[in-house]
Amino acid sequence: MTIRSMLVGVGSYLPEKIVTNDELSERLDTSDEWIRGRTGIGQRHIVSGSENAVYMASRAAQRALDFAGIDPVDVDAVIVATSTPDQVFPATAVRVLGDLGVTNGFGFDVAAACSGFIYALSMADAFIRARNAKCVVVIGSEVYSRILDWSDRGTAVLFGDGAGAVVLQASEDPGERGVLSTHLHADGSTGDLLYIDGAIGRPDHTGHLRMNGREVFRHAVAKLASSVDEALETAGLAASDVSWLVPHQANIRIIEGVARKLQMPMEKVVVTADRHANTSAASIPLALDEAMRDGRIKRGDLVLMEALGGGLTWGSALVRI
Repeated sequence: MTIRSMLVGVGSYLPEKIVTNDELSERLDTSDEWIRGRTGIGQRHIVSGSENAVYMASRAAQRALDFAGIDPVDVDAVIVATSTPDQVFPATAVRVLGDLGVTNGFGFDVAAACSGFIYALSMADAFIRARNAKCVVVIGSEVYSRILDWSDRGTAVLFGDGAGAVVLQASEDPGERGVLSTHLHADGSTGDLLYIDGAIGRPDHTGHLRMNGREVFRHAVAKLASSVDEALETAGLAASDVSWLVPHQANIRIIEGVARKLQMPMEKVVVTADRHANTSAASIPLALDEAMRDGRIKRGDLVLMEALGGGLTWGSALVRI
């Protein structure tokens, strides 16, 4: 019988500290009106104290396991999507294994910027379909406050910190639930549109995020719409069949652009950018967790996820909850 990956748990963690647009306007040449009008963002969460990528990832993962009613000893793998790990190695995922008490599993990190969660979800689904794992925790955990140039209003206002997680479990359920398909893409020729200008091993390793916002926006709507069409075509479905769009929370204008391409009303789009800002690989699972816990997304709903990030990388996933 065909094995499918069922999404059985969701969880999230947001840092306690909140920074509003008004607070940013005290040190940057900007305003709440300017930020909201261009991005839809009103505030963001920023790590403080002992909070870091591992801390947030572990808490989001435990909440997802609690949601699913699964003991950590039954977890086979942890995959963490992050561009802001606490260490080069051990991997964030391996630290999370230790925090959770996973004793018989494996773990590794995925670096695909804002598309990281879609990439990690695709890998987890592949492990399960190949019968190499029965239960995989997929996490996006980001500390973008570490890599922002806080004097650059073009990027400093856009990002926040946080973590989100899902649990995928193998199932032989003959129904239509589970991960239906994932689609991954990258274009290395556009790498200079969104990048970090430093790295460990270089003299300028304390790098900052740099972005050509206009060009990223131009690529985003077209590439995301194409990836969404690809997912629907593969499944033999139409945009009207989609119950909810859970997009990467980069910018409200990009989100609205993709929704228009799908002819989907914004009432069917999960938006958290106003409160979370862009949390990169954490943004989709954060939004998914919120919408499943508040009852908007229900069992049987068809959920479409999409993201684009530095690389450029982009992708989509279609999941029947």
